[in-house]
Amino acid sequence: MIAGDQHPGTLRNASRPARLTKRADFLRAAKGARFYSRSLGVQFSGQLRQSSEPARFGFTVTKRIGGSVERNRIRRRLREALRLASQTNTHSNPPSIATLDAQPGGDYVIVAKREAIATPFGALVDELKRAVRKANERAAQGPAASKKMADQTTVELHSPAKGRNG
Repeated sequence: MIAGDQHPGTLRNASRPARLTKRADFLRAAKGARFYSRSLGVQFSGQLRQSSEPARFGFTVTKRIGGSVERNRIRRRLREALRLASQTNTHSNPPSIATLDAQPGGDYVIVAKREAIATPFGALVDELKRAVRKANERAAQGPAASKKMADQTTVELHSPAKGRNG
């Protein structure tokens, strides 16, 4: 029995995007372009490898978000959202990630926020697609523009809502 034959009728790794596994790759992505939305953030290191290689993705879910049950649930939701967002044609080999607008050869880190656990799943998939697209746009504008826009997005997300206390 081959390892992939444990689940007859399924291709376990057929639709999985490539993963980031080394700490250095995560740190490199943290220095690149970034975009933060309500329930997640995306950090993008740019095209460091050959463009013939697929984009790679990593996940960061910190202890600040909650206990291990919450963190694992968020990680599973994000992993599945990435898998669904990256599917264009399930019969292609290797699977294409064109709908995600991920740049081939690029490294992406998806940073979870607590809101990812309560966000409706369809909205989470759409938010992931939008965040990857925006991170790519910011990378194309250059590092100074990316940092400036990331600071503005953070200020907008953390400023008090108008009409609240007054």
